[in-house]
Amino acid sequence: MINIFEVNETNKMIEQEMLDVRTITLGISLLDCCDADLDRLNEKIYEKITRVAKNLVSTGRDIELEFGIPIVNKRISVTPIALVGGQACKSPEDFVTIAKTLDRAAKDMGVNFLGGYSALVSKGMTPADENLIRSIPAALAATERVCSSVNIGSTRTGINMDAVKLMGEIILETAAATKDSGSFGCAKLVVFCNAPDDNPFMAGAFHGVTEADAVVNVGVSGPGVVKRALESVRGQNFEILCETVKRTAFKVTRVGQLVAQEASERLGVPFGIVDLSLAPTPAVGDSVAGILEEMGLESVGAPGTTAALALLNDQVKKGGVMASSFVGGLSGAFIPVSEDQGMIDAVLRGALTLEKLEAMTCVCSVGLDMIAIPGNTPATTIAGVIADEAAIGMINQKTTAVRLIPAYGKDVGDIVEFGGLWGYAPVQPINRFSCEAFVNRGGRIPAPIHSFKN
Repeated sequence: MINIFEVNETNKMIEQEMLDVRTITLGISLLDCCDADLDRLNEKIYEKITRVAKNLVSTGRDIELEFGIPIVNKRISVTPIALVGGQACKSPEDFVTIAKTLDRAAKDMGVNFLGGYSALVSKGMTPADENLIRSIPAALAATERVCSSVNIGSTRTGINMDAVKLMGEIILETAAATKDSGSFGCAKLVVFCNAPDDNPFMAGAFHGVTEADAVVNVGVSGPGVVKRALESVRGQNFEILCETVKRTAFKVTRVGQLVAQEASERLGVPFGIVDLSLAPTPAVGDSVAGILEEMGLESVGAPGTTAALALLNDQVKKGGVMASSFVGGLSGAFIPVSEDQGMIDAVLRGALTLEKLEAMTCVCSVGLDMIAIPGNTPATTIAGVIADEAAIGMINQKTTAVRLIPAYGKDVGDIVEFGGLWGYAPVQPINRFSCEAFVNRGGRIPAPIHSFKN
């Protein structure tokens, strides 16, 4: 039973502490659209998406108005397109036609983004996988709302270093193909290890093959709520700090649970999961960095940062799982540099480096996210960063990801503007020593010994 105190408390979190539901993401299976004829495949894809998602945006708006809960994004994720288009697409150019169809469907449905222009290649690449990957630069340059992801490793399979090397090249090509928009195509491209099938957040969302025909996943966000709660226990011991984060995460997740259940019922689509990730925005007061600094750090990047982030991530999960029976996706704390004003400030003051960010990814829910690097960075260096991050995920049995933006024509100290929720990013230095001979070995890095559990 919800009492008036809880209602007033939630209203305060929304009005004063920037609580919102970051996204309602409708996952749609396109497996029944497979066809050997490319034109017919595109027709089926468009028809399926527009039929299943026709009420998504209006339903989200109705829930916003009825409950007074801001829902920032309405999004769609689809089955990895490398699987859907494998029969019809014989070249990268063929896959680009599907990207354009997805973009048209997303625009006609009024959603912010559509994820699932993806390939799952943790152990090897089929011809369709490779064609889709090679099509990514052209696809992201030709579309506005399509997001792409590639899973190159997992704890069970190891790391596909051939795919890692290729993705280093593809990221650079995408930066060049979208240079007129600050290499923004790279902001819509993420490389995963241990990618989850039910992630509602972009750019990494796709609809896993083990999912139902359609499913509603919700992502909540409340960094400002957590920071405000911690202000009330400033100077208290770690037990009180942890309990405060946990209780706050519970309240935030309950809001997501309510929205998810309402959306599921109104759309006639099963409820999947609530992703309780703390996702920052460039707005003042909506920062994960601000939470860490409220814990007692002079600046994010100072000694103690990784410990503070580990505490935050763990308590968010502990609080969230008590508020919903179905927690999934990434569920933790995001540390995207360009989307968090506190992270941006820390980089500008010299407190936060790429190496420190990598250390932080060992204990948070994602990886190196929305980081601008010099546009002349070698492809093999980008591949080496991907391999490092994938190794962290593989060994620690967790999701890690890389979303780097090699900003075309930019160098260290320059600023890359993306706008909106994407924010802006100072170009950060990257290690100048080469890993080319390592990356060029090819093949796979084997799965770790602790992956064998049968």
